Amino acid sequence: MMTADEVLDEFREAGALLEGHFILSSGLRSPVFLQKALVFREPARTEKLCKAMAEAVRAKVQDNITAIVSPALGGIIPGYETARQLDLPFLFVEREDGEFRLRRGFQLTAADRVLVVEDIVTTGLSSRECISAIEKTGAKVVAECCLVDRSGGRADVGVPLIALATVAFPAYAEDALPPELERIPAIKPGSRGLEA
Repeated sequence: MMTADEVLDEFREAGALLEGHFILSSGLRSPVFLQKALVFREPARTEKLCKAMAEAVRAKVQDNITAIVSPALGGIIPGYETARQLDLPFLFVEREDGEFRLRRGFQLTAADRVLVVEDIVTTGLSSRECISAIEKTGAKVVAECCLVDRSGGRADVGVPLIALATVAFPAYAEDALPPELERIPAIKPGSRGLEA
C-alpha cells in the first residue's frame, strides 16, 4: 500500500501540489491546492494511484461491493479507474437543479452495495450529497475512498472513509485568514469557477 508521502510525491512530480492563496470548492481558503487534473492527465500515474486505492478497499471493506459511484466532475476519472481495478460497474452522479442525481440511464437497486470514489475530500459536503443521492435509490453505500483527505481525518462523510493520504492542510474561512494569506490575492483553480 502507498504511504501518504508517496501519494503526495505523485502530486509533486505531476506539478499538482501548488502553494499560494487558493479558494477551495468548499469556499474555504488554503495556502495549498491539489490540482488533481495534472495528476489525471497521466494515465500511468492515475492507474498507480487508483490501483493503490483498490488494494486499500480490498483490505478494509468486508461487504461485497456491486458498483462504484463518483460525483461529477472531479471523481469521474479516479472512480472509473478504481472500478476498472476492482472489475466493477462504474456510475456517476451529476448535479441537476443543484442536486446530485443518477442520470444517463444509470440505475441502482436496493440490492446494490456501493463504494463511492472521490478525488479530494476537504469538508465532506459533496461526498455526503453524493451518498444521499445514492441512498435515495435504495442502494447502500458501504464506504468511500479518496486519494487525499485534506481534513486530517476530521471530515465526516457518513460512511467509513478510506484515504490513500490523510493530511491536515490548513483551511480557513474567508473572514479568518492569517496575515500571510491576506497579503496574497486569492485564486480559484478548481473546476468550480476555473480561472486558469
